[in-house]
Amino acid sequence: MTDATGPAPDPLEQLRAMLADAAARLAAAHARDEVLAELVQPKAVLGIARAVRMADRGRVWRLGVLLLAADGGLHATGHVVRAERPARRSVLAASVAEHRAWQAAAVKGGIAEGETVNFDAPPVDLAELARDGASGPVVFDGEVVRVRWNPRQPSALAELDRYLDDRVGLLVDPPGGSS
Repeated sequence: MTDATGPAPDPLEQLRAMLADAAARLAAAHARDEVLAELVQPKAVLGIARAVRMADRGRVWRLGVLLLAADGGLHATGHVVRAERPARRSVLAASVAEHRAWQAAAVKGGIAEGETVNFDAPPVDLAELARDGASGPVVFDGEVVRVRWNPRQPSALAELDRYLDDRVGLLVDPPGGSS
């Protein structure tokens, strides 16, 4: 359907433009970015399993429940750790041991110590979003693209353009004392 101003804008094209604009703002401000990585299980050698490592897949800006790449690619936030060399420590909880193993896997994969690493972060597929109305935390009702900012609450939805604007603003101009 068209009106006097032309065809109605494609919401997914608008989404791509929003993401490109957000990435451009973040890049221009030299906003703090983080590593996007993938857990890799190396093949066993002579039947002996080797330690898991992380492979660097690029840089992203963490925007709450979303990770934005410079090319406008979008991922859902998965796990986040700081790359750290393994240290012998008494571990009481399995979850703590797992977290420390992830930290060591980042360093083993060549990620610099101290870097913030995002992994297990599924991409937001725009074709899936258009077809099914959802991909990761991003939902589309046919008119408005929204983000589920709290994964535990299905009704915790915000319009994506406002969400991006708020989150980008926090990275570009962080509140005093938070950097």
